[in-house]
Amino acid sequence: MANDSKTTSKAGRFQDIISHCKEYGFVFPGSEIYDGLQAVYDYGQWGSELKKNIKDHWWKSMTQMHENIVGIDAAIFMHPTTWKASGHIDNFNDPMIDNKDSKKRYRVDHLIEGYAEKLYAENKTQEAEEVLEEMNSLLAKDDFEGLKKLIVDHKIKCPISGTSNWTDIRQFNLMFSTQMGSVAGEEGEGIVYLRPETAQGIFVNFLNVQKSGRMKIPFGIAQIGKAFRNEIVARQFIFRMREFEQMEMQFFIRPGTQKEWYERWKETRMNWHLSLGIAKERYRFHNHVKLAHYADAACDIEYEFPIGFKEVEGIHSRTDFDLKNHQEYSKKKMQYFDNDIDPATGKPYGNYIPYVIETSIGLDRMFLLVMSEAYTEEDLSTAEKQDSRVVLKFPPSLAPVKLAVLPLVKKDGLPEIARKIMDDCKASFRCFYEEKDTIGKRYRRMDAIGTPFCVTVDQQTKEDNTVTIRYRDTMQQERIHLNKIKEIILQSIG
Repeated sequence: MANDSKTTSKAGRFQDIISHCKEYGFVFPGSEIYDGLQAVYDYGQWGSELKKNIKDHWWKSMTQMHENIVGIDAAIFMHPTTWKASGHIDNFNDPMIDNKDSKKRYRVDHLIEGYAEKLYAENKTQEAEEVLEEMNSLLAKDDFEGLKKLIVDHKIKCPISGTSNWTDIRQFNLMFSTQMGSVAGEEGEGIVYLRPETAQGIFVNFLNVQKSGRMKIPFGIAQIGKAFRNEIVARQFIFRMREFEQMEMQFFIRPGTQKEWYERWKETRMNWHLSLGIAKERYRFHNHVKLAHYADAACDIEYEFPIGFKEVEGIHSRTDFDLKNHQEYSKKKMQYFDNDIDPATGKPYGNYIPYVIETSIGLDRMFLLVMSEAYTEEDLSTAEKQDSRVVLKFPPSLAPVKLAVLPLVKKDGLPEIARKIMDDCKASFRCFYEEKDTIGKRYRRMDAIGTPFCVTVDQQTKEDNTVTIRYRDTMQQERIHLNKIKEIILQSIG
């Protein structure tokens, strides 16, 4: 994928991408006619196609290409004890601080990161890095007094009030709760939660999948689904939302092998990202300073967005924390009997609670990554005239539309030939038909939604059954026979 935008400012480039997403039907503000709902977005006609293509690509790579990984689709609502067992009720918190003048609440790390971003913009790189390093150290120790002192010492101000009149820092649970049943407060009803992650649906179904599928360790269970987090400060477009989608895989392994599998899945997942044609230097691993309550090792795969390096995917060694806790709280055994022979004893490994390696990728963040990487502004000016275009250079396999079929004029039988091409191709991949405007304007519209191939039907088509095929990235054109169209597109999308 190319990324050669001429936009000078990274912040400006990010705003250009957001504007492009709305203008061309990729992402709209949620409930916009009612002035929107903060941090909620709707995917439009081409955004929903791109999102589905990313999901399909991930799903195929995880399940179809691995004989020992299967998929499930667990319910969003789960028994509330699930979240006690998982640790979310007690541990799923973020440190928050309020400004007494504006009455606005902020996540402490976001507030300090925003201050660091300003320092970077002022070319105070060393100071910014020192602030972030100190923040990470204090967060790792849950040192709230130290974090507040950091905020006060640097005179970090509320963006709304412009003052530094802060409360003490305290924890805030990020789960959404609701009432099960038609009437809140009826006898026997209790609080249920919108799941903050999809992983627990996999863990509670571990034995169901293992027994019904006769799965043998090591094996994985994959899932794509919605998750919900009550972020106080949701920001940066679709990067951080309250309702989002995850693509997760939990890989169940023999205890003691977690380090080996952790490294293998780190490599596997990075290779998946690089297979999209993205330059390696756009990615990096970031090891967690403070581990989650369930992990003995964890890292993020970060991508260099226009807003800087940010997490896209996490790889976590979750130990046996989840299955062990679900066994304790449910009083149901979550053990696996391993018939394989232990070389150390010469006997079967026997019963144990498996350890888990998790790969968890945010689908919305992956969408933004693909969009950021694809968005390209090109200056096509010549000595004779000024010209430019905005093009989305998606990998053909992910592009919302694979082929645009364009009759040169709306008469002389050309639309009929174009429709026949559509009928021949649309069952194999997504096609788009358009007659309106000049062919140049139609090409530009297709560039703007990332369509890799355009086929133009003209008068010569009637004579020799050839069409002009135009390639998005190079804008080169050639004549090909009608019979070659489907073959070329199918070959490009794999």
